[in-house]
Amino acid sequence: MNTLTSTTLSPPARSPKKPMSSWQFWGMVMVVPYLLVFLIFVLYPVGYGLWLARHPSSYVKLFEDPIFFRAVINTVFFLVVAINVKMIVALVLSGFFVTPRWWIKIVAALFILPWALPSIPTILSIRFMLNPEWGVVNSLIFKLTGMDGPNWLNDPILALTLAMLTHIWKSLPFWTLILVAGRLAIPAEQYEAASVDGATSLQKFRFITWPSMRNLYLTSTILSMIWTLGDFNSVYLLTGGGPADLTHVLATLGIRYLRLDQVDLSMASIVVAMPLVLPLVFFMMKRLSK
Repeated sequence: MNTLTSTTLSPPARSPKKPMSSWQFWGMVMVVPYLLVFLIFVLYPVGYGLWLARHPSSYVKLFEDPIFFRAVINTVFFLVVAINVKMIVALVLSGFFVTPRWWIKIVAALFILPWALPSIPTILSIRFMLNPEWGVVNSLIFKLTGMDGPNWLNDPILALTLAMLTHIWKSLPFWTLILVAGRLAIPAEQYEAASVDGATSLQKFRFITWPSMRNLYLTSTILSMIWTLGDFNSVYLLTGGGPADLTHVLATLGIRYLRLDQVDLSMASIVVAMPLVLPLVFFMMKRLSK
């Protein structure tokens, strides 16, 4: 008869914990100021804003305000039109700027100026140019036709369209450069082989350029949508939300409520924009993680 013997397994001896080195200690000390800045200037304002917008009555008053629904429609219109126009034009221009000619570099340097210059003086300059009485645009129209130019910013549709054009003009160079970098990453041997096979420019774009840049284009479009949702300058500096608060978008609507001393509605208008932002952020991070 076999006798089972039990043995007691002793746990492995734990190695003594090493003391923190001076590099680790000072590394943690240097991180503390950044954590405090993040806590004070990011977490606290966001948490305080959510706390102010916690009352359901704020959202009831917000949804009863016709200006809010007009701002939502303007935001959707702004995103759908401005972003698609901007990215398509950037895709076309990226093909122009990769052309190997010496003068292309000069044009590219001038083209990038709108994005490099500060937003406030450039957009205010456009507003002054569109002044119906003494603006450069109407003065030029009067000299050429003998007729007075229109009041550009007094019509809601025209004013919002000009705000979208300003946004496109200001941010177009950045996205064009991103797509130029994507085009330059495509091996030139693929285009040379396609030329030998007799492929046209359209066929090269369809079978070489677009498959190579599709992911970059989609990721750039999503990121552009996130940034455009928070674009305050293009609308507020040009139209101020007028006329009659009809050109507000969600990024500028909060300022309107702050000026009316309605802080709870201001925070609520920011909170209701999160369902638009969070899915875009999630989808973009999911694509980048691949």
